[in-house]
Amino acid sequence: MENIRNFCIIAHIDHGKSTLADRLLEFTNTVSKRELQEQVLDDMDLERERGITIKSHAIQMDYTLNNHKYVLNLIDTPGHVDFSYEVSRSIAACEGALLIVDASQGIQAQTISNLYLAVNSNLVIIPVLNKMDLPGAMPEEVKDQICDLLMCERDEIIAASGKTGFGVNEILEAIINRIPCPKGDVNKPLKALIFDSVFNSFRGIIAYFRIYEGKLKKGDNVKFFNTGKEYFADEIGILRLKQEPRNEVFAGDVGYIISGIKEAKEVKVGDTLTTVANPCLEGILGFEDVKPMVFAGIYPVDSEDFEDLRDSMSKLQLNDASLVFEPESSAALGFGFRCGFLGMLHMEIIQERLDREFGMTVITTVPNVSFHCYNKRGEMLVVNNPSDLPDPSIIDYIEEPFISAQVITSSEYIGAVISLCINKRGILISQNFLTTNRVELVFEMPMSEVVFDFYDRLKTISRGYASFDYHPIGYRQSELIKLDILLNSEQVDALSSILHRTKAYEYGKKICEKLRELIPRQMFEIPIQAAIGAKVIARETIRAMRKDVTAKCYGGDISRKRKLLEKQKEGKKRMKQVGRVEIPQSAFMAVLKLDS
Repeated sequence: MENIRNFCIIAHIDHGKSTLADRLLEFTNTVSKRELQEQVLDDMDLERERGITIKSHAIQMDYTLNNHKYVLNLIDTPGHVDFSYEVSRSIAACEGALLIVDASQGIQAQTISNLYLAVNSNLVIIPVLNKMDLPGAMPEEVKDQICDLLMCERDEIIAASGKTGFGVNEILEAIINRIPCPKGDVNKPLKALIFDSVFNSFRGIIAYFRIYEGKLKKGDNVKFFNTGKEYFADEIGILRLKQEPRNEVFAGDVGYIISGIKEAKEVKVGDTLTTVANPCLEGILGFEDVKPMVFAGIYPVDSEDFEDLRDSMSKLQLNDASLVFEPESSAALGFGFRCGFLGMLHMEIIQERLDREFGMTVITTVPNVSFHCYNKRGEMLVVNNPSDLPDPSIIDYIEEPFISAQVITSSEYIGAVISLCINKRGILISQNFLTTNRVELVFEMPMSEVVFDFYDRLKTISRGYASFDYHPIGYRQSELIKLDILLNSEQVDALSSILHRTKAYEYGKKICEKLRELIPRQMFEIPIQAAIGAKVIARETIRAMRKDVTAKCYGGDISRKRKLLEKQKEGKKRMKQVGRVEIPQSAFMAVLKLDS
C-alpha cells in the first residue's frame, strides 16, 4: 500500500484538466501512441464536441521513480458548476488533488469552490500552473494569487503545460512525494465505497469502488450495506483504459465489480460494499445526497414511448447519480416525468444524452425551482410544479430558494455585473479585490432568477471574463404569483410559471409575443393570453388563415358579399370551439431565451 497514490484533478472549466490527464497517461505509458487522442478519458462524443468533461473518469497508471514501482489512481473531474456533484464523489475516493490554474486566466470561481470541497475532505493539494506555453500567460501574477489562496510557498507551485508536456515529470514526482499513501488494514473485513456505476447492455450494472479496508476476491459473496442486497462477485478488476480483470483487489485500490445486477435502483452511489461471510460493522459515511436545483418536465413526443423513456432514465441515472425523476402527467402533454437537475447545462446534457444514447426524442417543459407554500393553517406544501400550487385564497405566503452567488471578474466589468445581479433581485453582500484588477462579488439572489439565462448574460456582458459559482442558503419569503398561459381559452399547464409579482406583466407580454411568432396559423383565430388567476394581463392574437370567399362575386349587391362573409364567420366560430392548437417544441424552448 505504500506504493499506491490516489488523486484527482480539480479546476475551473477550460483550465486544461483533460489535456494534462492525457499527458500523464502518455508519460506513464498507460496509453500507447496509437490509442492516444485528445481528451482520451472523455469517452462520450458529447464531451469531445463541446470540449467539456461531463463525467468523472477513473484510470490506473504505473510509474517508476528511483527504482521503486508506484501505482497511481487518477480521477479526472468536470469543471462546470452544474457537475460539482461528480467532483465531490471523486474527492471522496482520493487522498490528494492536483489544483490546476490557467496561467493566462488566473483563479476563477469554480477553482475556489472545488478547492474548498477538497480542503474540507482533508486532501493534500498540489498547485499546478498550467498553459505556460501561451503567449498571454502571466505566471508571476497568477502565482501570487495561488499563494494568497492556498497560503503556500511559491516553490510549491509546479509550472506546466498540458499541451507540450512541460513540467509533467515534476507533477508525477510531486504526486509520489507529497500525497500520502492510503491507510487501511488488508486483514480487516472488506469496506469499499461505491463512487460510480455504469450500465452495460451485456453485463448489467458495473459498479466502481475504492477499497478502504480488507480485500475482495473473485467469486466472493458480497452485499451492499445500505440496501442489504447480496450478490456474487462474478468479475472484479482494476480500471485501465479498458477494464482489466483480477482475482483479488486490496485496500487502497480503485476497481470495478460485475455481479449481474439488472435493476438500476439496487445500486446507490455512496453505498458501502462488504462481504456476506465477514461483513463490516458500519458503513462508510458517504457524500451528501444531491439536491436538485432546477425542475422540468420531460415527456415523450409519442405517449406510447413512456415505458421506454422510464427505462432510459433509469439507465442514465446509474451513470449520472445527480439526476432525480418521478412520474407525472400533464393535460397538454400526457404522461412523462418530473426531473430534478443541478442546473441548465445539466438539463441540456441529459436531453442530448437521451436522444443520442437511447434514441428518445422528448419535449421539455419550462424549468422552474422548488417552492415552499404555506396555507392559512400553517401547513407547508412543497411545490415543484406550478400546477401543484393551491388556490390563492388559501395561501398564506410562499418561500423561494435563495443562493449565495460568487462572481469573479475583471474590475472594468463591475458596474455591468452589479446591475445584472440587481436586476435579477440580487443583494450585494461583499466586494473584495483579489488583485488590482480582479474582483470577487458575492450576492444573495433567488435561484429562480438564475435558472434561465443568467449565466449566458453574465458571459456576454463580461466578454467571457466572469466566472460564476453558487451554493444554496435556504428559503426566504417572497411575493410570488402563478402566471398561466391560455391558448384558445384553454390553459397550457406546461407553460405556466411561478414568478415575482413585479416581473409578471413584462414576462407575460414577452411570452405572448414569442408564442405568436412560433405557433403556426390555423384555420381559426387563436387568442394567446397571460393571466394571473382570472385577470388577463397580456394578449396577442394569431390571425386565421382565410379563403377569399368573395372572389366569385364580381359586381352585384354588397349584401351577397356580406352573406358569404357571415357564413364564413359562423364556420370559423364553430371551428374555434372544436379546434386544438398544436404547440411546437421550439415554443417551449423559446421561453428560456425570452431576453435574448
